[in-house]
Amino acid sequence: MEESAAETWSHRADLAQSAVQERHASRLWGLPKTNLAVVTWPPGSKDRLYWHWHYWWQAHYLDCQIDAALRRPTKTHKRRLKDTLRGIQRRNLGKLTKNKYYDDKAWLALAWNRAVDEGLARRTKALDALEFDLLAGIDPVMGVLPWRTEETFYNVPSNGPAALLFARTGRLDKARELLDWTFDNLVTESGLVQDGIRMRMHGPEVVDKLYTYNQGTVLGASLEIALALRADVGLRDDEPIDSFAYSKRADDSVFYITHIRAIVEAIVLHMATPQGVILNKPYESGDGDGGLFKGILARYLADVAVRLPEDSRQNIATKKIASRLIMASAESLWSHRLEVDGLPIFSARWTEDARLPHNYGLGPSSLSEAVGLVRIDERDLSVQLSGWMLLEAAARVAAANSQ
Repeated sequence: MEESAAETWSHRADLAQSAVQERHASRLWGLPKTNLAVVTWPPGSKDRLYWHWHYWWQAHYLDCQIDAALRRPTKTHKRRLKDTLRGIQRRNLGKLTKNKYYDDKAWLALAWNRAVDEGLARRTKALDALEFDLLAGIDPVMGVLPWRTEETFYNVPSNGPAALLFARTGRLDKARELLDWTFDNLVTESGLVQDGIRMRMHGPEVVDKLYTYNQGTVLGASLEIALALRADVGLRDDEPIDSFAYSKRADDSVFYITHIRAIVEAIVLHMATPQGVILNKPYESGDGDGGLFKGILARYLADVAVRLPEDSRQNIATKKIASRLIMASAESLWSHRLEVDGLPIFSARWTEDARLPHNYGLGPSSLSEAVGLVRIDERDLSVQLSGWMLLEAAARVAAANSQ
């Protein structure tokens, strides 16, 4: 890609950021030096008050701000990011570990660690406590995290981001244990990853739904583990090289890279249009929590497109496929957007035109619409964050391809 194309996508990511900030960002209960994203636009009265707490949506709002701050470093970005962390901690009404869902906590710890690693935030005792809470939550019998406390459902939504977190924070053995369990139990013949295992009285029961975001977290964790295994960590110039250890580490790295290749290929075949646009699965809602799913996949596909080593023809091909998925999806998202006051509204389904968010429909097409509230998916913060994530991914891939 030419440099001008990279700047085009960066500009579009800027507009996505501005849209979310203009429509959703506000202080928490009017408190100074706080910032959160209201979960709907136009917002209802309860939403303005953050009556219901969307812990993991705010974690992804934080992650999107990190993307923007890395792409265009400004004091405003850094200040807003810190205000968001402060807002999250205050709205949680206590310690950040006060949450029964391990996937929620993993997402926040992942974003916060990323901010620390990039010099955008400080490591604090609250972040340490969040990480230790995840470690302590691992079931001693199953060896992986349940979905939530006092639960016998063990799934990728918890263990994928946790494995990614542990790989990035130096707990490589623990990251591998979580991810290897996933590969041992939840990979289909196609290469895609199923949702989880629920323990029943009659034995384990696989929940075989294939969600886009689960593919994303497994891709991200696999890449982090593979790169960590390849790195010469702790080797001094005067130390002899243990050829067996290096060979073993290289073999282990290939194991995870092989899974990356298989998942990317399966996404093309089963989760995208023939043109390469990522799709909602039939049971994957476009709104609510489901609004975030495709954006999460895009974030980690971009990681593969940019960071997967180019040391084999297969890897080079996989990087190109991941890149095409990102760019085709971003083009489709952009072409189907609406604009209000010069800022985009993104569709919940990247192959369809966006609808203007509102509360009531004109000319109801069904009985449920005639007697009640019409639900416009595009009203949800999750949908708009997903579009923002995709455009940040496209800006990242375009910048890498222009070098």
